Amino acid sequence: MTIISFIIFTTLVAVITIAFTRKDDHKTITGYFLAGRTLSWPLIAGSLLLTNLSTEQMVGLNGAAYIDGLSVMAWEVIAVIALVAMALFFLPRFLKYGVTTVPEYLEIRYDHQTQVITNIIFLSAYALILLPIILYTGATGLMGILDLPEILGIESRATLLWLVVWMVGIIGSLYALFGGLRTVAVSDTINGIGLLIGGLLIAWFSLTTLGEGNLLAGIQALSENTPERLNSIGSNDNSVPFSTLFSGVLLLHFFYWTSNQQIIQRTFGAKSLAEGQKGVITTAILKLFGPLYLVLPGIVAFSLFPELGNEHADQAYGMLVNKVLPASLAGFFAAVMMGAILSSFNSALNSTCTLFSLGLYKKMINKDATNEQVVRSGKIFGWLLAIFSMTTAPLLMQHESIFAYLQKMNGLYFIPIFSVVICGMLFKKVPPIAAKIALITGITIIGCGYFISPFTEIVEAIHEFHFLGLVFVLLVSILLVFGQLKPMTDEPGKDIENAVDMTPWPRVKQAGIVLIIFVLLIYLFFADFSVL
Repeated sequence: MTIISFIIFTTLVAVITIAFTRKDDHKTITGYFLAGRTLSWPLIAGSLLLTNLSTEQMVGLNGAAYIDGLSVMAWEVIAVIALVAMALFFLPRFLKYGVTTVPEYLEIRYDHQTQVITNIIFLSAYALILLPIILYTGATGLMGILDLPEILGIESRATLLWLVVWMVGIIGSLYALFGGLRTVAVSDTINGIGLLIGGLLIAWFSLTTLGEGNLLAGIQALSENTPERLNSIGSNDNSVPFSTLFSGVLLLHFFYWTSNQQIIQRTFGAKSLAEGQKGVITTAILKLFGPLYLVLPGIVAFSLFPELGNEHADQAYGMLVNKVLPASLAGFFAAVMMGAILSSFNSALNSTCTLFSLGLYKKMINKDATNEQVVRSGKIFGWLLAIFSMTTAPLLMQHESIFAYLQKMNGLYFIPIFSVVICGMLFKKVPPIAAKIALITGITIIGCGYFISPFTEIVEAIHEFHFLGLVFVLLVSILLVFGQLKPMTDEPGKDIENAVDMTPWPRVKQAGIVLIIFVLLIYLFFADFSVL
């Protein structure tokens, strides 16, 4: 029944997606990479949420909660602040220029060399970090939920991991490379509804199992047995110390939700600024509920499987789902998880193809390329990248916490790019040479801090997230100093006409204020500052 329900729901999503997108324009640059700039707010919100909520979140964040408890909700709740900033400040500036990629915006704001450097950084990071992690965590989650070792009779975890990684990678590549952005957005929205329902069901059944059939008893047992894990304030030995919320953690969120091509590409396809803002704010509302299905199950898993240990924490979520979910729903949830995996993978792959085709192929390799040639170059590059990702993903088995590894590696390129983007928007005098120096300097310093002794010892002493905050301050200082020494005189992009209706959503400011108040209330409700 589990396998049958899995196949039925997965097929249903594919059929509905094809029905909605079969007449779409998949041959032109705007049609393939930006969905023809026709996305409405529900599709933007659904695609934003599900692109974010893949198994590196479902598996990885619940695994982090197994180790550290409620404090890791920072990776969900603090995102609301960044999303509000995206709706109010960043999105209007991106849509004003009608850009397709973040590097394209940097080319308008700075120069072509800055665009090339940023493109290479994005492509390298997605190929070496993001795509393999999505495939690895996705395969790990499916193996646990569907109990594939038992069903397939494969005892070797490594062999099974390779098999599932390639299955997910091939299906995801078909979505991303043949359908384009609108196909990704439609399938994301359908799967997003199922993911929310399924995720909340897991939280419900987990607490009910802990309470031996009674939900309230489960909540009471959780608060009495492990009260220290229900603290929103992370201690200094926690993976997310409270002080880091104001430095590296906040900066990582700001880049992720305002400058990360994989995430914000669907907002570039909005039919208007108002639709884009409503989609981003809706995503922020949904992120407030994220801890219910991305953190709470991990805390419950600690009570149910204490023998698992921190070294196997990433297996906790799959074990929990397999234990608490009725067989009749296991296939449905596995299909939803499959959709989440495909969403993040095909979104990242689609964004990578966009970066390559428009940033490198069209700008440098074949400047006279037709629409069809640009789209075809993206598909070819996408298949090569997909094969590389499927080959390297199983090698991640050696890492104790895949989510912690992801956040650490993200900082390598998040901070330099975000510093250049934010200073470019805020300070008109910052010149192109400053952007290039900041990008190269930032990656070099962070790389040394992560991988070269004795710099690694210094980073460990001050905590890696504080280290990222300090690097950000340094890079901004470099940009501002160059802005004074060699200021730009021309206003970049002043002659560009608006690509969409730029009338803002009238309620966006009020909605943003209310959401930030809710973030503060959630933290205060669960706060125990005695751990500091």
